[in-house]
Amino acid sequence: MAVTSFRRGLLGRTYLMPLIIAAISSAGLLFALIGDGVWDYLSWLALGFPVAIGLWFSKRRASHGARNTRAEDSISC
Repeated sequence: MAVTSFRRGLLGRTYLMPLIIAAISSAGLLFALIGDGVWDYLSWLALGFPVAIGLWFSKRRASHGARNTRAEDSISC
């Protein structure tokens, strides 16, 4: 019984954020189809959300990678 709750929690943590991103992207596509004006701005925001997350994580990864490289260089000296 504990194993199934562990798997359910692990799957929930693994797939929760991608499902949220997919829902926001789908809403953005729907907003783009609905109309003009405010709907266009909402669609740009919703469709830009996954791009912003990707850029944020790539910048975060690059800064952590650079920090680890400097730490390794100082240890080897």
